Amino acid sequence: MLIITTSTVPGSEITEALGLVRGTTVRARHLGSDIIGMMKGIVGGEVHEYTKVVAEAREEAIDRMKAEAFALGADAVIGFRFATSEVAKNAAEVVAYGTAIKMVKRDS
Repeated sequence: MLIITTSTVPGSEITEALGLVRGTTVRARHLGSDIIGMMKGIVGGEVHEYTKVVAEAREEAIDRMKAEAFALGADAVIGFRFATSEVAKNAAEVVAYGTAIKMVKRDS
């Protein structure tokens, strides 16, 4: 399924907007990652453990959004975005969202 940040799909015509689709996940930090993160805070550098957790959360949110779009019979999701928020002291929510559409290719 095509997921695109723009509001149009080049070479295609949107025939129907099916509505908002979204995927959400909430992830908690792991104590081991926090210890490594504190150490990195002293010496500097990327905290690979946090990077991995964030990447996994984003992929899970995208997969859930895609499943919602498939259930509507969508061909694509346009206007794709991420949003994040802290929901507890050690937990963050990641939301992937956009507009599910039906489309047809234009004749060139």
